[in-house]
Amino acid sequence: MSESIATREAYGLALKDLGAVNDRVVVLDADLSGSTKTSYFAQAYPDRFFDMGIAETNMTNVAAGMAASGKIPFISTFAVFGTGRNYDAVRQSICYPNLNVKIACTHAGITVGEDGATHQSLEDISLMNGLPNMTVFVPADAVEARAAVFEAAKIDGPVYLRFSRGKTPVIYSEDHVFVPGKADVLRDGHNVAIFACGVMVSEALEAAELLYGQGVSAAVINVSTIKPLDKETIVRYANKCGNVITCEEHSVYGGLNAVICQTLAEECPKPVKAVAVNDVFGQSGKPDQLMAHYHLTAMDIAKKYKEFGEK
Repeated sequence: MSESIATREAYGLALKDLGAVNDRVVVLDADLSGSTKTSYFAQAYPDRFFDMGIAETNMTNVAAGMAASGKIPFISTFAVFGTGRNYDAVRQSICYPNLNVKIACTHAGITVGEDGATHQSLEDISLMNGLPNMTVFVPADAVEARAAVFEAAKIDGPVYLRFSRGKTPVIYSEDHVFVPGKADVLRDGHNVAIFACGVMVSEALEAAELLYGQGVSAAVINVSTIKPLDKETIVRYANKCGNVITCEEHSVYGGLNAVICQTLAEECPKPVKAVAVNDVFGQSGKPDQLMAHYHLTAMDIAKKYKEFGEK
């Protein structure tokens, strides 16, 4: 994990390359193309790019019409606007008629940093996960982000893609195969299963190294598809390890922890500890400071294991 690239950067570059091989792809942005990196697509294919201004609902409804006409629209803005301000339009205009629109949002989570609580979307996974017909991708790094864009275009229906603002360590090699709906076991172990998504995957891998130094064998599983969830892998590793930690840069409510706990409650109850934002809003600060303040670091994950107690 020597190189770091923002997943929003990978998204923009992937979108441009996707446009070269699929002329049905169109892109709409809400006056943020420089930040969301859809500007790469705009420069390459100006006749297929539409800046809708600060009008997310209109952008979404126009995209729905384009999808109904056979296009594959990708709509982009910050996650807090694309899922929060825009929720009713996504629900009524995209998910209810099951239209082929991709909601690709950047600047998700606490690592938005200095923009503060109003721009730090900590509820977006929950909002999108609760919508029928929606697929939810939270890529772990730039390689997976690129692959997720291409896979999203193959899915005939709504897809939510969650991207980060800051640079994320590159975990995967270029030949990595991203399989929608499949969790990826990055590290095997038998004492605790650490399930993570997005920027927390690299933290989980670092935590596993810390735990290894303490004589604890930790499995690390990248759950980059939140919906549909890979229940088989989750149940298998929960049974194998006995203890479970979930890690997400999101509210503890409604995200990765919620869907894993629901799965385990139904299939194989196990003790679960959450590393997440605990029902509070964010605040302005540097991303690394905020990660530490909200206890989302590798050290915090390693410490969480101690809460299971001696067995």
